[in-house]
Amino acid sequence: MSDTPSAAPLRVAFQMDPIEDVNIDADSSFELAIAAQARGHEIHYYTPERLAYVEGRIVAKGQAMTLRREVGNHVDLGPLEMLDLADMDVIWLRQDPPFDMSYITTTHLLDRIHPDTLVVNDPTWVRGWPEKLMVLDFPDLTPPTAIARDLETLKDFKARHGDVVLKPLYGNGGAGVFRLTPEDRNLNSLHEMFSAINREPLIMQKFLPAVSKGDKRVILVDGEPVGAINRVPAAGETRSNMHVGGRPEKVDLTARDREICAAIGPRLREAGQIFVGIDVIGDWLTEINITSPTGLQELRRFDGTDAAALIWDAIERRRA
Repeated sequence: MSDTPSAAPLRVAFQMDPIEDVNIDADSSFELAIAAQARGHEIHYYTPERLAYVEGRIVAKGQAMTLRREVGNHVDLGPLEMLDLADMDVIWLRQDPPFDMSYITTTHLLDRIHPDTLVVNDPTWVRGWPEKLMVLDFPDLTPPTAIARDLETLKDFKARHGDVVLKPLYGNGGAGVFRLTPEDRNLNSLHEMFSAINREPLIMQKFLPAVSKGDKRVILVDGEPVGAINRVPAAGETRSNMHVGGRPEKVDLTARDREICAAIGPRLREAGQIFVGIDVIGDWLTEINITSPTGLQELRRFDGTDAAALIWDAIERRRA
């Protein structure tokens, strides 16, 4: 798709972590923002803690920004100003988890201007579909799964399935993910450790040996798959997340990938989830990432698919 300016330039604001700190060769928010700039859209930026409700208005202390693909000199920011977000055409909800009450509160505030201002992804469903919970709607597509805080429930699940993966329900980037083999005796200790951190349940899934060949990230735009990258774990590592050393590589969509996407795509589209990244190991769906999915730059590098352009085409259609 073209990145030429659209007939009606849009006012766009990115709610995200500090733009100065992003890796411009990997960050998907940067990819989306520079694609918007190339189309002639006016782009602004603010961090989540600068979002506010003030006397009936949803506002943020933000800055106009100009981007360039130049390491160490990738952004120029204008002066801080109070932005009335109802005056924007599009707001991007792009801060990284943790998916905590701070994150959830931002979705409640942005609900007050959506859809007159298009918030991507739709904040109601970002809040209502945490990524590790949304997959529960598709039990035929997912590996055996338990979500529990009760230690005995987790022990029973591990006894049935032997080799399992334990992780925080609202974590991200591979943090706190543990593989427990049938011989492993660390479940009690891990449960104690997680319980000391918060009161949230844990998620346990049957270990999928196919992860040694990679954990596939499939990108969907408005419910349709547009491509995938494979993330291969580093030697001696179970996790394939690129944050912890996973190696991205080119991969094609399989018939099973397309079957999974056909099952979940209509739900995503109806719920306003324009940019989604799902995780597939072997033949199984393990996560549906809608909060701040990644993978756009890797997809463009490996197979030439400009998913950012496809995403902006979808947004412009909705705004039209």
